[in-house]
Amino acid sequence: MTDPTLHRLAADRLAIEGVSLEIDGGRFAAKVVAGRPVSIEADIFSDGHDEIDAAFLWRPRGAADFIEEPMEFLVNDRWTATVTFPEPGDYEISFIAWRDLFATWRKEVTKKHAAGQNIALELEEGRRLIDTACGSEGRAHREAKARLKDLLKADKALAKGAGADTDAARFAQLGAPEVLALMQEVGPRTNATPYKVLPLYADREAAAFSAWYEIMPRSQSGDVNRHGTFDDVIARLPYVRDLGFDVLYFPPIHPIGKTNRKGRNNSLTAQEGEPGSPYAIGSDEGGHDALHPELGSFDDFRRLVDAARDHGLEIALDFAIQCSPDHPWIREHPEWFDWRPDGTIKFAENPPKKYEDIVNVHFYRDALPGLWYALRDVVLFWVGHGVRIFRVDNPHTKPFPFWEWMIAEVRDKHPDVIFLAEAFTRPKVMKRLAKVGFSQSYSYFTWRNEKAEITDYLTELTQEECRHYMRPNFFVNTPDINPKFLQTSGRPGFRTRLVLAATLGGNYGVYNGYEICEAAPVPGKEEYLNSEKYEIRAWDMDQPGHIKDDIRLMNRLRRDHPALQGFDNLSFYHAGNDQVLAYGKQAGDDFVLIHVNLDPHNVQSFQFEVPLWEFGLPDDASVEVRDLIHGNSFTWHGKYQWLELDPETRPYAIWQIFAPGVPR
Repeated sequence: MTDPTLHRLAADRLAIEGVSLEIDGGRFAAKVVAGRPVSIEADIFSDGHDEIDAAFLWRPRGAADFIEEPMEFLVNDRWTATVTFPEPGDYEISFIAWRDLFATWRKEVTKKHAAGQNIALELEEGRRLIDTACGSEGRAHREAKARLKDLLKADKALAKGAGADTDAARFAQLGAPEVLALMQEVGPRTNATPYKVLPLYADREAAAFSAWYEIMPRSQSGDVNRHGTFDDVIARLPYVRDLGFDVLYFPPIHPIGKTNRKGRNNSLTAQEGEPGSPYAIGSDEGGHDALHPELGSFDDFRRLVDAARDHGLEIALDFAIQCSPDHPWIREHPEWFDWRPDGTIKFAENPPKKYEDIVNVHFYRDALPGLWYALRDVVLFWVGHGVRIFRVDNPHTKPFPFWEWMIAEVRDKHPDVIFLAEAFTRPKVMKRLAKVGFSQSYSYFTWRNEKAEITDYLTELTQEECRHYMRPNFFVNTPDINPKFLQTSGRPGFRTRLVLAATLGGNYGVYNGYEICEAAPVPGKEEYLNSEKYEIRAWDMDQPGHIKDDIRLMNRLRRDHPALQGFDNLSFYHAGNDQVLAYGKQAGDDFVLIHVNLDPHNVQSFQFEVPLWEFGLPDDASVEVRDLIHGNSFTWHGKYQWLELDPETRPYAIWQIFAPGVPR
């Protein structure tokens, strides 16, 4: 009696494991960028000493057939392939490996022939392998098979002779490199072992490389006594683009409730005319699919979206799943909320913080599936109004299954939509949100200030498995977060954090006011005094001490240098000073080296290593260098150089290093 388990095990003779893009056994999709080449690796090996071969397989989800890409052997049973996924969307990937009997035959006969052994029988074995390939029904390649048949005819003619010279001539013909290539194309794949099919998602470029600028639209009038409009925002677009940003992000732009409306500096009682927090969404004027009436109409909003596009900007909206006590959903869908025994709804809390102007929905019981559909449709509603980027408020307080379902639903119709998770929470929770579908993630960068903690954190993000699914967005500040480092570091600290965010990460962002080093805190807290979350502000971005030139420089260098557009191409280098961070990025011939003084108060001098080894050069070699800040070029001789960085003058240095032979 045949044992099915035996045959199933026997079929998978080759081992395929250690797949680089396999997330939790295939439970979640790895992420790549459409149009960018990506290297895929796997450990592939078999028993014995036979030659093996392997291919990487990929197809758009739903396609019938896989596209096959040959893999190359690296080292220690590690194989690789480089693939470019053409369009954003869902893909399926896999691998297949097999024993290559002809390559094995060729290797063994080469050794025997070189040793002077008789190879007449081996030549007949080679003929039979080729003949089998010509007669196989699968993997039909007519031209290749025709050439192999001609080869067999030529070999038959040669075989009429005898002796060592004849055998040598036959082997030179049968074992030629071009014959090996033909056999790899059409020959049988002995013990072909497939790998399981894995999911993969290809995002568009902006998911991995973007520069965000955040504003409150209501504060764009230039007058604290007049609520800003979408037309006021349109007037600000040239300013934002001049700074070099490509995403303009708004906190919620919906009607704001009046019940428990917050006043200036988060006071519990609003005075007459105070606008309230934009996160208290919903009033008699509408909810998540409505506009605050003082901002303008939907026609005005569409003009803004179009005008932004004309300036090379995309509009990103906040998707905040919370409601003011005046939200229409409370009347229309009371089953979506948790009611207390006294007939009230508990307001939102994040102890010790309280949000008396906000109540939360719940996602299960009678809210499933109606609330899920409604929230999905809110996103699709704004997609219909030209928005393709959403920053999601506090996603870690909503169910993972909801996000996995909702993001998939939206991207099934619109593969170009990007979701940024604003989740300053536990590491595993942040990573799970990235796995379930978020394109970008806030991070701990905001609180990583020391050399060791920056190095350790960025090494984790760029070298561990999370690099295949989690893309950080290094926001330097937000309306909610006024970091203590910025409160105490003055202008040098703002320049330092800008450079770190813009050059360490592929995605980064600033909240307006950063360019004028706004840092006045609520005493003892990481919050802004006179926060525009609770009042309308008027901004003077030309006041002395601004760092707009630094921002323009960073965004220009990011656009001009492919090395700065990557994330997991980051390497840290030695600088003999704990207050100086040295790191570099490389893409092709583009190599950028960066030094940053982390001490905003003192001049730091240091010896640093020029990473000559990255170019295969000895320690005493010379390289050409361009100062990317000032534009001058010169030569560094040898591995060790000295530098001094004065935080009051410029706390950073950025160099382009040219390998020998690379044009400058």
